[in-house]
Amino acid sequence: MFGRPAILACFALALVALPALAQECKQARAVYADPAGGYELRFEPVGSEAAVTSNHFKITIEGTTLSLDGVVLPSGEPERPNGIVMNNCPTGDVTGNELTACTVWQGPIYAVDGAGKIGLLQPEDAPAALQILLPDFGPSLRQSSAWGKGKATSDSSDIFAFKGCAA
Repeated sequence: MFGRPAILACFALALVALPALAQECKQARAVYADPAGGYELRFEPVGSEAAVTSNHFKITIEGTTLSLDGVVLPSGEPERPNGIVMNNCPTGDVTGNELTACTVWQGPIYAVDGAGKIGLLQPEDAPAALQILLPDFGPSLRQSSAWGKGKATSDSSDIFAFKGCAA
């Protein structure tokens, strides 16, 4: 068994290593988890969709088959990254009411760097942020079509910490 000093040394090494790993990882491949570990936010390369969106991600929930789709769109004045998380939205010609019904969360997406500075989420080719903030994601999730039996039933934080880099 490891003694307390060895465990503390491993923990300290992990804290030092995460910022370096995040800097080596591009935002398009970054993987995050909420503090309880029940929610995973995984960025994916945008590819040819880049004309409209600057980032794409999925949120999965432990113990379910639910996968929420997320996109980041530059909007507002001044322009900043705003995200939308959706649950089984229809495709093609849809109405505003249909989009509202399948929207789980929307709002600005913030990134936190190694010094704790909060800024805007950077494009997919930038180094990964150490944390991602989705303000009011947890309360919005509870009020959405993604909440209930067979779906999300445990609270999520608004904060997602860097967990690793997808291959």
